[in-house]
Amino acid sequence: MNADLLELDRTRIWHPYGPMPAAQAPLPVASAEGVRLTLADGRELVDGMASWWCAIHGYRHPVIDAAVQDQLGRMAHVMFGGLTHEPAIRLAERLTDWTGLDHVFFADSGSVSVEVAIKLVLQSWHGERRQLLTWRGGYHGDTFGAMAVCDPDGGMHSMWQGSLAEHVFAPLPEWTPEWESAVRALFEAHDFAGVIVEPIVQGAGGMRFHPRECVQLLRDLCDEYGVPLVLDEIATGFGRTGTLFAAAELADVLCLGKALTGGYMTLAATLCRAELAAKVDGPLMHGPTFMANPLAVSAALASTGLLQDGAWEADVARIERGLGALHDARELPGVKDVRVKGAIGVIQLDHPIDGVAATRAAVEHGVWLRPFRDLVYTMPPYVTDDDDIARICRAAIAGAAAG
Repeated sequence: MNADLLELDRTRIWHPYGPMPAAQAPLPVASAEGVRLTLADGRELVDGMASWWCAIHGYRHPVIDAAVQDQLGRMAHVMFGGLTHEPAIRLAERLTDWTGLDHVFFADSGSVSVEVAIKLVLQSWHGERRQLLTWRGGYHGDTFGAMAVCDPDGGMHSMWQGSLAEHVFAPLPEWTPEWESAVRALFEAHDFAGVIVEPIVQGAGGMRFHPRECVQLLRDLCDEYGVPLVLDEIATGFGRTGTLFAAAELADVLCLGKALTGGYMTLAATLCRAELAAKVDGPLMHGPTFMANPLAVSAALASTGLLQDGAWEADVARIERGLGALHDARELPGVKDVRVKGAIGVIQLDHPIDGVAATRAAVEHGVWLRPFRDLVYTMPPYVTDDDDIARICRAAIAGAAAG
């Protein structure tokens, strides 16, 4: 990739969460296979991010490649309004069987699946209730409905206050009597339309972990007060925390995405219980153009099919053990916490990280990481072997030291 192309990138392309023009030049990728990214200059990097947590099987997996190629020979796309196709039906069957939920609305991104979940919940109240409960530290996407249930102060969307719907935020989830009392008091004080949270792991809002008891309390209170519980498992679904889903069995509405297609293309899904769907009079007012795109759905069938034999469980447990090496970072000055759960490893600093320096340090160790806020973290593909997990740990510790 020559300098002219990189200059076009710098002046024409707006990269995520960055200024225009870009302050830092992105690394040009020429190809990817297994768990490695090959850069245009020939360097190879172990992908410690699974391309923002979705490439759980690595790159160029022969089963998913074959599924997409086969579907391409049939049809690349057909509208889902008034039409249907077998891959979508088969995927809906699998997702409902796996989760115990009844209905599937296919969306084209995780943020849109959250939008659909919010619309579903609000429509079920026929305008009688509009306010949702969530908790601090959450992240649910970058569209307006999703931004409104992200952390309003510590999140990425504080600049939009005044333009977003106003919802109610419980304290950061922690299983203490004080926290439980605070959440109960909010239910007593408000007539919520529903509750939406990320179960067990909060993702881009801070990579925090919380006990299952926090989610169970929400389930119990939702039952007591007659409101639906929406669980956003876009980041945690499909094995990332060590179980197939973090808490799907507690949900009335479930949002899935990211790993759904194994990182091949964008697809998400909003699932719900039949009892909730029955409360929606008339159509659910949403319909993405690329809803249930046959290529994406075929990739998802192949990706989820690779999980059916359960072999991923041993891989995630193995990765969790390997990521224990991150605890060596506790000896570094400025490290506040180190935590590991499933195939997630986090080093948290006591100050905002120098992302450029931390990324450079990881790349020098042959690893791609994407530090942000006060975190150096990794969510590698499940097929990453022990040697590469050790390399990721060394790179993350180096990044924390440099940041």
